[in-house]
Amino acid sequence: MAIFGLGIDLIEVGRIKNAISRFSDRFKNRVFSPEEQEFCESRANKYLAYAARFAAKEAFSKALGTGLRGKILWREIVVIDNEKAPPHLEVRGKAKEILKNRQVFLSLTHTTNYAAAVVIIEE
Repeated sequence: MAIFGLGIDLIEVGRIKNAISRFSDRFKNRVFSPEEQEFCESRANKYLAYAARFAAKEAFSKALGTGLRGKILWREIVVIDNEKAPPHLEVRGKAKEILKNRQVFLSLTHTTNYAAAVVIIEE
Protein backbone atom coordinates (compact mmCIF):
# COMPACT_ATOMS: atom_id res chain seq x y z
CA MET A 1 0.00 0.00 0.00
CA ALA A 2 1.05 3.57 -0.64
CA ILE A 3 1.18 6.43 1.83
CA PHE A 4 -1.61 8.95 1.29
CA GLY A 5 -0.38 11.43 3.89
CA LEU A 6 2.03 12.01 6.74
CA GLY A 7 1.58 14.50 9.56
CA ILE A 8 3.59 15.43 12.63
CA ASP A 9 2.99 17.91 15.42
CA LEU A 10 4.88 19.04 18.52
CA ILE A 11 3.20 21.11 21.24
CA GLU A 12 4.37 22.62 24.50
CA VAL A 13 2.30 21.23 27.37
CA GLY A 14 2.32 24.72 28.91
CA ARG A 15 0.40 26.15 25.94
CA ILE A 16 -2.42 23.67 26.46
CA LYS A 17 -2.36 24.25 30.23
CA ASN A 18 -2.67 27.99 29.64
CA ALA A 19 -5.53 27.56 27.16
CA ILE A 20 -7.43 25.34 29.58
CA SER A 21 -6.74 27.69 32.50
CA ARG A 22 -7.85 30.72 30.49
CA PHE A 23 -10.84 29.31 28.57
CA SER A 24 -11.66 26.15 30.60
CA ASP A 25 -14.72 24.29 29.31
CA ARG A 26 -15.07 26.50 26.23
CA PHE A 27 -11.67 25.36 24.96
CA LYS A 28 -12.07 21.74 26.04
CA ASN A 29 -15.55 21.40 24.51
CA ARG A 30 -14.40 22.94 21.22
CA VAL A 31 -11.35 20.71 20.82
CA PHE A 32 -11.92 17.48 22.75
CA SER A 33 -14.72 14.89 22.70
CA PRO A 34 -16.42 13.94 25.97
CA GLU A 35 -14.53 10.62 25.91
CA GLU A 36 -11.20 12.41 25.57
CA GLN A 37 -12.04 14.83 28.36
CA GLU A 38 -13.01 11.97 30.66
CA PHE A 39 -9.75 10.15 29.91
CA CYS A 40 -7.56 13.25 30.35
CA GLU A 41 -9.23 14.33 33.57
CA SER A 42 -8.52 10.87 35.04
CA ARG A 43 -4.76 11.15 34.44
CA ALA A 44 -2.19 12.30 36.99
CA ASN A 45 -0.94 14.91 34.48
CA LYS A 46 -4.11 15.86 32.63
CA TYR A 47 -2.39 18.67 30.72
CA LEU A 48 0.10 16.25 29.20
CA ALA A 49 -2.77 13.98 28.13
CA TYR A 50 -4.65 16.92 26.58
CA ALA A 51 -1.48 18.08 24.80
CA ALA A 52 -0.85 14.65 23.27
CA ARG A 53 -4.42 14.56 21.93
CA PHE A 54 -4.11 18.09 20.58
CA ALA A 55 -0.90 17.08 18.75
CA ALA A 56 -2.63 13.98 17.35
CA LYS A 57 -5.48 16.07 15.92
CA GLU A 58 -3.03 18.52 14.33
CA ALA A 59 -0.93 15.70 12.88
CA PHE A 60 -4.01 13.97 11.49
CA SER A 61 -5.26 17.15 9.80
CA LYS A 62 -1.84 17.61 8.20
CA ALA A 63 -1.74 14.02 6.98
CA LEU A 64 -5.27 14.34 5.58
CA GLY A 65 -4.28 17.61 3.89
CA THR A 66 -7.17 19.65 5.28
CA GLY A 67 -5.79 21.50 8.27
CA LEU A 68 -8.20 22.45 11.05
CA ARG A 69 -9.49 25.77 9.76
CA GLY A 70 -12.98 24.99 8.52
CA LYS A 71 -12.89 21.80 6.47
CA ILE A 72 -13.02 19.47 9.45
CA LEU A 73 -13.70 19.99 13.14
CA TRP A 74 -11.44 19.25 16.10
CA ARG A 75 -14.00 16.95 17.70
CA GLU A 76 -14.28 14.82 14.55
CA ILE A 77 -10.84 13.43 15.39
CA VAL A 78 -10.92 11.39 18.60
CA VAL A 79 -7.98 9.71 20.27
CA ILE A 80 -9.15 6.41 21.74
CA ASP A 81 -6.93 5.22 24.55
CA ASN A 82 -7.13 2.39 27.04
CA GLU A 83 -4.76 0.27 29.03
CA LYS A 84 -5.16 -2.77 26.75
CA ALA A 85 -4.16 -1.33 23.36
CA PRO A 86 -2.08 1.46 21.88
CA PRO A 87 -3.90 4.75 21.24
CA HIS A 88 -5.62 5.05 17.89
CA LEU A 89 -7.82 7.55 16.08
CA GLU A 90 -11.55 7.35 15.57
CA VAL A 91 -12.60 9.70 12.78
CA ARG A 92 -16.14 11.06 12.53
CA GLY A 93 -18.26 13.43 10.45
CA LYS A 94 -16.76 15.33 7.50
CA ALA A 95 -13.27 14.11 8.39
CA LYS A 96 -14.47 10.51 7.99
CA GLU A 97 -15.99 11.35 4.60
CA ILE A 98 -12.68 12.79 3.41
CA LEU A 99 -10.67 9.92 4.90
CA LYS A 100 -12.87 7.34 3.14
CA ASN A 101 -11.62 3.79 3.78
CA ARG A 102 -7.98 4.73 4.26
CA GLN A 103 -6.13 3.28 7.24
CA VAL A 104 -4.71 5.59 9.93
CA PHE A 105 -1.65 4.93 12.08
CA LEU A 106 -0.91 7.03 15.17
CA SER A 107 2.13 7.35 17.39
CA LEU A 108 2.21 9.58 20.49
CA THR A 109 5.19 10.55 22.64
CA HIS A 110 5.88 13.08 25.35
CA THR A 111 8.29 14.49 27.87
CA THR A 112 7.39 16.61 30.86
CA ASN A 113 7.16 19.77 28.72
CA TYR A 114 6.31 18.57 25.21
CA ALA A 115 3.91 16.20 23.49
CA ALA A 116 4.24 15.00 19.91
CA ALA A 117 2.25 12.90 17.48
CA VAL A 118 2.90 11.32 14.12
CA VAL A 119 0.07 10.19 11.85
CA ILE A 120 0.39 8.14 8.69
CA ILE A 121 -2.60 7.65 6.42
CA GLU A 122 -2.27 4.68 4.11
CA GLU A 123 -4.04 4.66 0.72
